[in-house]
Amino acid sequence: MAPWPPLGARLLLVLPLLWPPRAPTQAHRFSAPNTTLNRLALAPGRGTLYVGAVNRLFQLSPELRLESVAVTGPVFDSPDCVPFRDPAECPQAQMTDNANQLLLVSSRAQELVACGQVRQGVCEKRRLEDVAQVLYRAEDPGDGQFVAANTPGVATVGLVVPGSGRDLLLVARGLAGKLSGGLPPLTVRQLAGPQPFSSEGLGRLVVGDLSDYNNSYVAAFADARSAYFVFRRRGARAQAEYRSYVARVCLGDANLYSYVEVPLTCRGQGLVQAAFLAPGTLLGAFAAGLRGARAALCAFPLAELDASMERARRLCYTAGGQGPSGTEEATVEYGVTSRCVTLPPDSPDSYPCGDEHTPSPIAGRQPLEAGPLLQLEESISAVAALQADGHTIAFLGDVQGQLHKVFLNGTQGQVYHSQQVGPPGSAISPDLLLDSGGSHLYVLTSQQVDRVPVAACSHFSDCTSCLQARDPLCGWCVLQGGCTRKGQCGRAARPDQWLWSYGDSHCLYIQSLLPAHHPRQEPGQVTLWVPRLPALALDEYYHCAFGDDESLAHVEGPHVSCVTPPQNQLPPNPPGADHITLPLALMFEDVAVATTNFSFYDCSAVQALEAAAPCRACVGSLWRCHWCPQSSHCVYGERCPEGERTVYSAQEVDIQVRGPEACPRVEGLASPLLVPVGWESRLALRVQNLQHFRGLPASYHCWLELPGELQRLPASLEETAGDAGLLYCQAQQFHPSVAQRELPVPIYVTRGEGQRLDNAHTLHVTLYDCAVGHPDCSHCQAANRSLGCLWCSHGQPACRYGPLCPPGAVELLCPKPSIDMIEPLTGPPEGGLALTILGSNLGRDFADVRDAVSVAGRPCSPEPSLYRTSARIVCVTSPAPSGTVGPIRVAIKRRPPGISTQHFTYQDPVLLSLSPQWGPQAGGTQLTIHGQHLQTGGNISVFVGGQPCPIREPVCPEAIVCHTMPQAGPGEAVVRVAFGHAQRTLLDSPFRYAANPQLVAAEPSVSFRGGGRLIRVRGTGLDVVLRPLLSVWLEAAAEVPAMGARSQDLTPRRSCGAPAAAPQTCTQLKGGLLQCSTTCSVNSSSLLLCRSPAVPDGASPRRVFFSLDNVHVDFASASGGQDFLYQPNPRLAPLSREGPGRPYRLKPGHVLDVEGEGLNLGISKEEVRVHIGASECLVKTLTLTHLYCEPPPRAPQPTNGSSPLPQFVVQMGNVRLALGPVLYEAEPVLAAFPVEAQVGLGLGAAVLIGAVLLLILTYRHKSKQALRDYQKVLVQLENLEIGVGDQCRKEFTDLMTEMTDLSSDLEASGIPFLDYRTYAERVFFPGRRGCLPQPALEGPGEDGRRGPARQGLLQLSNLLNSKLFLLTLIHTLEEQPTFSQRDRCHVASLLSLALHGKLEYLTDILRTLLGDLAAHYVHRNPKLMLRRTETMVEKLLTNWVSICLYTFLREVAGEPLYMLLRAIQYQVDKGPVDAVTGKAKRTLNDSRLLREDVEFRPLTLMVKEKVLDQVYRGTPFSQRPSVHALDLEWRSGLAGHLTLSDEDLTSVTQNRWKRLNTLQHYKVPDGATVGLIPQLHNGGAVSQSLAQSCPPGENVPMLEDSEEGGVRLWHLVKATEEPEGAKARRSSLRERERERARAKAIPEIYLTRLLSMKGTLQKFVDDAFQAILSVNRPVPIAVRYLFDFLDELAERHGIEDPETLHIWKTNSLLLRFWVNTLKNPQLIFDVRVSDNVDAVLAVIAQTFIDSCTVSEHKVGRDSPVNKLLYAREIPRYKQMVDRYYSDIRQSSPASSQEMNSALAELSGNFASAPHCLEALQELYKHIHRYYDQIIGALEEDPVGQKMQLACRLQQIAALVENKVTDL
Repeated sequence: MAPWPPLGARLLLVLPLLWPPRAPTQAHRFSAPNTTLNRLALAPGRGTLYVGAVNRLFQLSPELRLESVAVTGPVFDSPDCVPFRDPAECPQAQMTDNANQLLLVSSRAQELVACGQVRQGVCEKRRLEDVAQVLYRAEDPGDGQFVAANTPGVATVGLVVPGSGRDLLLVARGLAGKLSGGLPPLTVRQLAGPQPFSSEGLGRLVVGDLSDYNNSYVAAFADARSAYFVFRRRGARAQAEYRSYVARVCLGDANLYSYVEVPLTCRGQGLVQAAFLAPGTLLGAFAAGLRGARAALCAFPLAELDASMERARRLCYTAGGQGPSGTEEATVEYGVTSRCVTLPPDSPDSYPCGDEHTPSPIAGRQPLEAGPLLQLEESISAVAALQADGHTIAFLGDVQGQLHKVFLNGTQGQVYHSQQVGPPGSAISPDLLLDSGGSHLYVLTSQQVDRVPVAACSHFSDCTSCLQARDPLCGWCVLQGGCTRKGQCGRAARPDQWLWSYGDSHCLYIQSLLPAHHPRQEPGQVTLWVPRLPALALDEYYHCAFGDDESLAHVEGPHVSCVTPPQNQLPPNPPGADHITLPLALMFEDVAVATTNFSFYDCSAVQALEAAAPCRACVGSLWRCHWCPQSSHCVYGERCPEGERTVYSAQEVDIQVRGPEACPRVEGLASPLLVPVGWESRLALRVQNLQHFRGLPASYHCWLELPGELQRLPASLEETAGDAGLLYCQAQQFHPSVAQRELPVPIYVTRGEGQRLDNAHTLHVTLYDCAVGHPDCSHCQAANRSLGCLWCSHGQPACRYGPLCPPGAVELLCPKPSIDMIEPLTGPPEGGLALTILGSNLGRDFADVRDAVSVAGRPCSPEPSLYRTSARIVCVTSPAPSGTVGPIRVAIKRRPPGISTQHFTYQDPVLLSLSPQWGPQAGGTQLTIHGQHLQTGGNISVFVGGQPCPIREPVCPEAIVCHTMPQAGPGEAVVRVAFGHAQRTLLDSPFRYAANPQLVAAEPSVSFRGGGRLIRVRGTGLDVVLRPLLSVWLEAAAEVPAMGARSQDLTPRRSCGAPAAAPQTCTQLKGGLLQCSTTCSVNSSSLLLCRSPAVPDGASPRRVFFSLDNVHVDFASASGGQDFLYQPNPRLAPLSREGPGRPYRLKPGHVLDVEGEGLNLGISKEEVRVHIGASECLVKTLTLTHLYCEPPPRAPQPTNGSSPLPQFVVQMGNVRLALGPVLYEAEPVLAAFPVEAQVGLGLGAAVLIGAVLLLILTYRHKSKQALRDYQKVLVQLENLEIGVGDQCRKEFTDLMTEMTDLSSDLEASGIPFLDYRTYAERVFFPGRRGCLPQPALEGPGEDGRRGPARQGLLQLSNLLNSKLFLLTLIHTLEEQPTFSQRDRCHVASLLSLALHGKLEYLTDILRTLLGDLAAHYVHRNPKLMLRRTETMVEKLLTNWVSICLYTFLREVAGEPLYMLLRAIQYQVDKGPVDAVTGKAKRTLNDSRLLREDVEFRPLTLMVKEKVLDQVYRGTPFSQRPSVHALDLEWRSGLAGHLTLSDEDLTSVTQNRWKRLNTLQHYKVPDGATVGLIPQLHNGGAVSQSLAQSCPPGENVPMLEDSEEGGVRLWHLVKATEEPEGAKARRSSLRERERERARAKAIPEIYLTRLLSMKGTLQKFVDDAFQAILSVNRPVPIAVRYLFDFLDELAERHGIEDPETLHIWKTNSLLLRFWVNTLKNPQLIFDVRVSDNVDAVLAVIAQTFIDSCTVSEHKVGRDSPVNKLLYAREIPRYKQMVDRYYSDIRQSSPASSQEMNSALAELSGNFASAPHCLEALQELYKHIHRYYDQIIGALEEDPVGQKMQLACRLQQIAALVENKVTDL
């Protein structure tokens, strides 16, 4: 049968692992990863939400917290099949996702109706309290129970409506699938009764031809009387276009007699897309625009809709469907035989919901039309509406995931808010639900459920934002001071209390203040005018708040009076301010009703704001301040001292003396502005309005603010007419401390003691000094004549103010010109060079020098614009012959000429060559032009073709260096150099622009931060670049010490003749970036070799790119998208553990192992260079943490002469790490030591070891001596391991190389894990090779009983779900004496298979049985529990752990276990393996050790099995051809082909011993070619031998040690003369003891072989154990659950011994599961495990067992060799086990809820688990065997009697065995 749900799974509560819920406080969104959500339902009253999804049902709290979840799929199903039990009935069935099609709540029955798409849309009922509990599910549904559409794209809508004493289900659906042809589009179905969801006996909308009436339903609604369905379909048969319809059915009409439908039309729009039934209105969203991309909303009044339907019904009842005009207005639709009739006129009233004799279904022809309320740009997919406070609010969800809130105001709709709810592009589902309180909206998309507030009033903090939001549900509650819904405002019914944004309301505000501000010195009253101020009750009041000060308010209508606070309650004015502004709020209780700002000013602070004009500042301020001139005070009001005149504020009116114009002030200077320094001058100032001081004696002073001092001068007042006057300052000589040509000095006037007069504007005088800025006579004479400056020769000649120079010392003529420097000193013969002459007395103006300059006797024309008085002349040279040399001469009229000491040379520059001669057309090439006399003139420029070539270095006489600019295309360009106006051209050597270089590859793409890694860059045209760079831009956290100057040019400038400096490594760029670069070498036109730049610490790389002159290519573009990555520099530990300075002692021939971190992150093995002194240490292997290198055989010379020992140095790019000196230990001279002596020494050592072992055995009975022996053995083992350590390192190096290659292969092919079905079969039935017998239901004469037998087995499956039956069955079977241990394991595995789909139930049974087992052992010896598999519960536990840990094996432990297996295989295969005995030279198992020394040498070819392994390296073993189906062929030349066989005519036989042929026997040379060919007896074809359902057993050695015709086979060594079987038969006890003693006394040379193998594999063993025993990753929940249960059992039975609990946990998990997994990797991997590998795994598994025991692990010389191998590691492994148990105990316990969820997930995930039918049949065989005993036990149990368990078993037996019972 098809499982329902899959594997019988039933998910209870979802783990946080699967769908983590939101924070526990309040969730606003729910989502389920990788799950598509379909439907949403809400339970009225409870508020619980139910989400239907693909394969899931979720139960959510109103806050969207997850409460429960149920798994509903995937299901084995097909839409083309009716629900089936046997998959054979539907061959096309497959695992099908189950999308939820219908989700409804039945409040009366407290049930949830859920219908999926699978099984033809059948429904089920679940508990509202927990959706995981199924109340009803049809096991064998008929077609009358097919409800929902079985295709996700076809909509299904439904309603649960009340009937007469029962709830009915109305379902409407579209046409879907082959089997939907007979299903009507609308049906009435029963919810209760014997067959829920059946439509038998209830109404159906019968349709004549569904192809004509394929309704597409949009929504379904119900009010108090009727149910409505909105849909789209084509009209009558003659009407092809689609139309929108609404249908109505009476709620009490179970037969659909009352069905009426009418068309809907939204004027000018398309078809209906979504609908909602609001109170009194049907809202519909219609498609609009081209292709329906837009949407329109229409409202259809319900009264009009019902009237239209009632009219159609009456016309069809009484008028035959004809309207008054005779046209057909109503008809009977859907192709049925019924027609409109003519009944009595009272028939519609007599039968309001129709009857059997009334026509049905009725369709009105007249559409109900409405105009669109609004239009939107996106198509609408969902509609909901809410009526609140008399307003209708619509919520529209569109196909892009946006939710629009619409205010329906009359005939208009206004979108007042839109928000993105779902992911962009994800349509909002039609299930748009409001909660019961109408405060939140639940929005569903395919990915999430959101809880959106209907109104977010509380988000608006002030009245303005509240009203501007235009939310019709929000308003400002004035006296509550918040934005609320109307019902939340307590005084909303009173006028002006609740302000609504759609009314004429506006926020309360203070319209005016009187006065607008107030002086702070005195209290007063302020009147506020607040329009529409809400009235208060008699016992309520307003108050005013000035900042923190509050006072009671007096209210008269809109006028409010407030008293200002006293001065001491006001805060001080801010610094530099004359007022303080405080918020003024009109308060009701603690709510600010209206606010404004109010200022308190201080007139006394006003005058300080403008020191230069205090009176103007006072009377011109914003405040009503007045100025008292005599006392210099700024006051408010009229408070000047009595008798003192007042200058009133400019704000006063009708007063003449007011404003700044009335202030006493200084208007300006009456004397000259310019005052000479050092000459006594008298200043005169014009004053105004000094009449305020008339009659009052006072003194005046002038104040000059000289640099560094304030100079005071007495002044006298001279009044003139009116209010004006003159003020004279005392004459004074001014000598400022700072010498300046012109120095502005501010000046002001005071009266009396510091009473300052206003300055009308900025007032200053200018002090000028003739000596400053006039260094020579020409400068002095060129000065402004109004200054009166003259050149004075008195004393030190200088420029002075005229009166200060004695009359005879004035110089009227200046000295001759003086020339200090000329530039340049050379020029071309053509002239035209701008020559600069610097000096003094070079003329007073340009007229003096116009014709006064000559150069080398040739005239030079001065340039007027470049002339500087007396200091500089720039003139243009005239032509002259090359080689002309002479001084510069400047001759000014009436003065002797000035002649330069420097000479100017006319020289002819010559261009000779350029390099390079080509470059990329992008420019940037550094071009060097070679020639003679190139340093000619000062204005040199270079051009390449028509483009300038900027010069970036100093021009030298023989070379000019410039950088080319971009060129439009490739081609040649002539190089031209301009020397001023002269030009030189290099015609013979043009520069060639080549195509830009292209980069196509760059690797590697990673480097250490130290840089220096070689990057190979491939491309085209790379040789055209002169200096390619690899650069990196860095964001530096701090200044980098290595960086250079702040320049973007990485090439430093050099002077002529100096060698080129090395480029700077790092430079600072603009914007704070750092650029580090290295220069690449051009290997060829297609290859660049670059070194990665070093990156300073603390800098973060931002861009890595190549600079190919002007071509910049990002590394990612060159490498095919791979960004360049910098890794941290590697860290290496010193060689010597004693410290970096101590020498490391190296034995010759040993491999060096260097430990470190991050060694291979930024470099490969081939790039690493390791040196010991002057010689190289060859790197063999490089891993993340290890570097292995092979040192030189003899000690090399040190590179540093001061050190006697060579240093060990590792070079990784630029990273150089010195790890200390190396000391080579002396190597023994083997040649001088005779072979005989070596043999004797070996025998002596063996004798010595035997004596030591004998001594240990003699004193073993002494405990102290035993301890010393144990420690001695450990020391000896350690010494042995140290002895083979270097050999292990070499082996490990090769092994790591092989494993690295294997890891690369695994990235492509993956680890060959078995699929879960094969894994489970192999674990459950290991003795049967993982195979179940096929059910014996087939065969002759069995057809008739196959069906009953299968039915009986299915009933047995149901009976197993009875816990009482199952426990009775288990206990009864175990009580039977003939029920063997093998039978118990078999039955336990059969039960595991049969109950695999019900893992929660299986876990419950396991808990019960384990509890019974513990109660049994607790009275005996509790430490023996779970030690062996003696009962069925132990095998059940093994299977349960194996099921639960399969995922952990694949994801965590599988990789290290597989790597261990492959490492063992590689090591074993590296040495000789005997094909007959199976013994190998490389092994861990002494019984499998090949002790004889066999001569062998490696060949660079492989024998058959190894060739097969290499060819099929990434292929699972089951998919490879059999090794026995192939032959190995040696090929030499064109015709040489030889088949290599184990035995042939050339085989050598001696004394009845035949040796197997080897490669050496055939003399196959090294490097020979061999191939695999099909064996001839297999028909010449390779048999693939793919894995069947029952794979063969484990491989045995290739050839058995057998006798054939008296000849015995041998390969490498001969077996004992006596056959194994005879020896076993005739061996006595004494012989067996002697054999064990021989095994123990294994020679040390063989022990070293085992230790060498052990040391090589140690890393992989550690990795495997760490993966099993580590808690770094989350421990599987099954392990935590099991250990918690064992802790619970111990506590329940009072077991406090920790050792007992340790044993229980070890026996239940580590020994029961992990040891089996270690020993048998073929249980989880598709691999072949040879006997040699199996023997090694057995030793490792025994080590794991020893690590899990609680007893102390001690070994001695009598211990087995396999235990000796890991004696030193077992204590460490024991600590790992203890820590594993401790960490799990300290972790959070695993709850049953979490475990059940995980088990349900396992049941769903492992849908491919073995089918249970075969298991049930095998199980029945055991039941049949003990049938009478089981029946008796069931009949004896009183509960079993009540449940009739024995009777049910008898019925099952009758069906399976086709017997007739006597029941």
